Amino acid sequence: MDIKLSQCFIAVDDHDKALPFYRDVLGLEVRNDVGYEGMRWVTVGAPSQPDVNIVLEPPLADPNATAADREAMAELLAKGLLRAVIFSTDDCDATFESIRAAGGEVLQEPVDQPYGVRDCAFRDPAGNMLRFTQPRK
Repeated sequence: MDIKLSQCFIAVDDHDKALPFYRDVLGLEVRNDVGYEGMRWVTVGAPSQPDVNIVLEPPLADPNATAADREAMAELLAKGLLRAVIFSTDDCDATFESIRAAGGEVLQEPVDQPYGVRDCAFRDPAGNMLRFTQPRK
């Protein structure tokens, strides 16, 4: 059996704010932009990983969700409590400087972690924490 990651999802509250960050700051390519029943999904991905897609989706992408459930998810997103993804990079410090120079909200400057990576962290425009890791040599 050969199992591979195909898609992962990141909740965003405003695609028009999220898209420039993921496309222009992180350098991901836009692969799809779909609207359905008042919702929008934008698929992005690294050019070096054509088989892995990151879907930027509404905080609760279910047209049958209650208003209370939508509000609860929006509140969790606003607090930064929904997890996103961890990106790998071959140069954590250069990645950090590039994202910071583009106005990324810094959560953690590059640091060597005891579990074998050097990493840094930012918030995306929706409040999600994004980590960028480099294996230590």
